[in-house]
Amino acid sequence: MAIDLEDEILQDFLVEAQEILEQLSEQLVELEQSPEDADLLSSIFRGFHTVKGGAGFLALDAMVGICHICEDVFDVLRNGDRVADATLMDAILRALDVINEMFDTVRAGNDPEPASPALIAEIAAFKSASGAVVAAEPTAAVEPTAEPVANNQQADVTDDVQQEFEAMLQSAAAEEAPMTEPVAEPSGDITEEEFEKLLDELHGKNKGPSIDADELTAEPVVEPSVLAEPDVSENISEDEFDKLLDDMHGAGKGPTVSGSDAPAPVEVTAPVEVTAPVEVTAPVEASAPAVKETQEIEPAKAKVAAKPPAETTVRVDTKRLDDIMNMVGELVLVRNRLSKLRSGREDDEMSKAISNLDIVTADLQLAVMKTRMQPIKKVFGRFPRVVRDLARSLDKKIVLELVGEETDLDKNLVEALSDPLVHLVRNAVDHGIETPEERLAAGKPEEGLVILSAIQEGDHIMLSIEDNGKGMDADVLRKSAVTKGMMDAEAALRLSDVECYNLIFAPGFSTKTEISDVSGRGVGMDVVKTRITGMNGTVHVESELGVGSKIVIKLPLTLAIMSTLMVKLSNQAFALPLSSVVEILNLDLSNTNTIDGRLVVLVRGKAMPLYYLNEWLIPGYTPDPSSEEDQHVVVVTAGHQHIGFVVNQLLGQEEIVIKPLGAMLTKVEGLAGATITGDGGIAIILDIPSMLNRYA
Repeated sequence: MAIDLEDEILQDFLVEAQEILEQLSEQLVELEQSPEDADLLSSIFRGFHTVKGGAGFLALDAMVGICHICEDVFDVLRNGDRVADATLMDAILRALDVINEMFDTVRAGNDPEPASPALIAEIAAFKSASGAVVAAEPTAAVEPTAEPVANNQQADVTDDVQQEFEAMLQSAAAEEAPMTEPVAEPSGDITEEEFEKLLDELHGKNKGPSIDADELTAEPVVEPSVLAEPDVSENISEDEFDKLLDDMHGAGKGPTVSGSDAPAPVEVTAPVEVTAPVEVTAPVEASAPAVKETQEIEPAKAKVAAKPPAETTVRVDTKRLDDIMNMVGELVLVRNRLSKLRSGREDDEMSKAISNLDIVTADLQLAVMKTRMQPIKKVFGRFPRVVRDLARSLDKKIVLELVGEETDLDKNLVEALSDPLVHLVRNAVDHGIETPEERLAAGKPEEGLVILSAIQEGDHIMLSIEDNGKGMDADVLRKSAVTKGMMDAEAALRLSDVECYNLIFAPGFSTKTEISDVSGRGVGMDVVKTRITGMNGTVHVESELGVGSKIVIKLPLTLAIMSTLMVKLSNQAFALPLSSVVEILNLDLSNTNTIDGRLVVLVRGKAMPLYYLNEWLIPGYTPDPSSEEDQHVVVVTAGHQHIGFVVNQLLGQEEIVIKPLGAMLTKVEGLAGATITGDGGIAIILDIPSMLNRYA
């Protein structure tokens, strides 16, 4: 059955439920480490309860069923009738996977299929463990009611669940004032105890007139001076009685009163009319000012408490943010153009105006970028589960530590980072961390550690995946490269240890001798490098044998606007991503040499490959070493090594907006896009890694 994805309440459910499910994945792994954490158990219980409520409100019965059985299990856990163990957590995590699959089905616009009976039965077996019997389904945690709710799925969907999720989605048609204590559902009659409570609220505890139930039918004796002279009168007025009912049940919401046990019938939607006789058998000791104070202050308090809080957030479609970002990009191009024009004029007023425009544009650009930012926790949150499951399958003991989860990153980068980081974390768990026996033999604690961290440095973000495992052996990597035919033995010997570590990113490279469902095929790390470089980032490896390894990723904060170094080749402008530029040198031909048919230049005593970009990008170009133009070397980083590009002229640093190339140029290696320069011309943005693969 198809689902209407245009439904506003459904969209609210998809957003809220996704956050809850992501949080549940982290909390369940954390619970395995702290199985008796009462707050954590309650939080997980509320998570399943809330998702079930929203699903029930939208008639997603399949999701309601499995959430309900998980909720029952956690009710047993939080009541202390059972302690969460690995077997129970395995079943609950499988159930969470099924719920996530159902959620994806709903997001695709289809009605989800029910969970398998075998899984439901497996989870249900934990409900009555150790002789525990699951109690009746609890009511909503925020507003408990005195009326019990039966322990069945239908009651939850139609009663407390619907109320709770309506409040979460802010889609209720009317808002109710918060109650400070549980209040019973009106039964239609007022009892003698309720009436005495009303008198106590008005006159004080045990100070009000006593009521004799047998005399409730007597004729009323109403003195007009009850309020003026309380010591003389023995009766309560009709207005006082009306006020007492309002204080307890809310204005216009009091119960109707009937029968011999009640003094008067009270209509819910009409003014209170006292039709039955009420006789006061004791003098009133409370003073009139006290009555007046109660009448004036209490309604005022209720009125203030009923005021809803102001909303501080607005949900905006990401497409609209992308459109705004594109417009800001165009504004940046206009600013660059005006800044270029200003350099050739001596008009102070124009110069000031352009300077102000420059400041405002920079602030606007930063503000719009922040609206697209998301905490990297959205990526990190999935890894506790990944590490937990993988460690169990490999019989390893591993602790995952997350650092810098609050670091913000562009939304598009957050989504693109998910798969590469999964490969790197799995690699650290499989290749890096040893088995408990191997760690104990090496004098290490049997429990390994993997640290996943993020930190912002300027306009870049640094990600690292570090482990305290066995580290990498450079000699083993050299032999593996020779065995796989990637290079000959002589070339492998010339590799430094750092270059050997970075061999893991080569296509088809793997040190595993056996292929498993985790690793050994050599098709993971090369994909990681391709993805990272595609995001204008870099990745490199640090390792020490017997101590551990560390993989560091450097990425720009956003992909929409890029800082570049503009260079000129034969009167054509090109842009090099500034994140890849290491330094700029003047070419000294006396330091150049040819090794294995490749031109190199000595920089601080180390040979570095040297290429004339004109040979690659300008057809028919022949380099002229004696020319004064070919004297600038831009040193860039490509993976684990530095490379020098000889260019004709340096134009300076410039912020650019990336424009896609036409259909005929999209597959040309070495070209990442184009941009409009400050002088109104067009510059080609170079993709350094793919350009090296094509020409070097």
